[in-house]
Amino acid sequence: MRFLPTPRRRLLLAALSLAWASLAWPAGAQGSDFPSKPVTVYTAFAVGSGPDAVLRLVANRLALQWKQSVTVDNRPGGGGFIAIEAARRAAPDGHSLVQLDSEHLAALPSLYKSRNFDTLKAFDPVAPLFRTPFMVAVSAQSPWKNVSDLLAAAKAKPGSVSYGSWGVGSPGHLGAEWLEMLTGVEMVHAPYKEVSQLYTSVANGDVAWSFASIPSSQGVYKAGKLRYLAVAAPKRIPQLPEVPTVAEAGGPAALDVNSFVSLLAPKGVPAPVRAKIHADVLKVLAEPEVRERFNTFAFEPLNWSVDEILKNADTKAQQYQALIKKANISLD
Repeated sequence: MRFLPTPRRRLLLAALSLAWASLAWPAGAQGSDFPSKPVTVYTAFAVGSGPDAVLRLVANRLALQWKQSVTVDNRPGGGGFIAIEAARRAAPDGHSLVQLDSEHLAALPSLYKSRNFDTLKAFDPVAPLFRTPFMVAVSAQSPWKNVSDLLAAAKAKPGSVSYGSWGVGSPGHLGAEWLEMLTGVEMVHAPYKEVSQLYTSVANGDVAWSFASIPSSQGVYKAGKLRYLAVAAPKRIPQLPEVPTVAEAGGPAALDVNSFVSLLAPKGVPAPVRAKIHADVLKVLAEPEVRERFNTFAFEPLNWSVDEILKNADTKAQQYQALIKKANISLD
């Protein structure tokens, strides 16, 4: 005989269901009362770097909006895994976020195959921050006047032209691999652990050239020890309007070396909380003072939706997978 609950039992079951639902959904899960406690943003970037500087500005503005402290916790090193693991262990309630670049999202699965780790299976993007272009930098004493000269030297003596980067699998490394693929040249890669050491080496002629972001290389550039042959982008950038694009400087027009940075949350954060973080970050990025600060670094503030972050990450993943396979790059 089937059990039929009485009206009183139905009310009791409904009350229990609501109670269990309230336990399953943490405070602030609906977004309206988020955050209910201090927020921590882990970052894979070092203190004093461009991404760190603008993240602290955004964090300060969010703290004013949210009336809760927003702390930046720098966890550089380990290919991004130190910051990733710290954020991954946090409760999925939106109060712990992580700042990563597009290479952490798109290249790690191909660089570390034995780990069987996919960043976007462990985290959800919640808000975009910025995109940065990269310059082709040489010593101020270099005889090369444009990218055409660089490529001519590389073609004349395959394997004789060296380039530096800030690590295996970095945009500086993969961008150069892409340049090699587009032009058929062969060059020698010299990875560096310290970005500052890299641009000092370029300035001294220890390596012939490197890709460079403006904030990372501006000290050596302003000292007159570094020159930019081109910007690896479809169009010139307003911060350095006199610097031509790679295509204008005699290189392949298809070369577009950039990186974008975004905020992510561990999987499981309720959708309303993720939506609130996205909307509040975009409000901050629209502030004139914030945009001006980003502009000093040649960082382009982004107003992407989460779907656009995922789409751009997928495009880069396909490109990086092909480059990593071609160059047989592995960090396992």
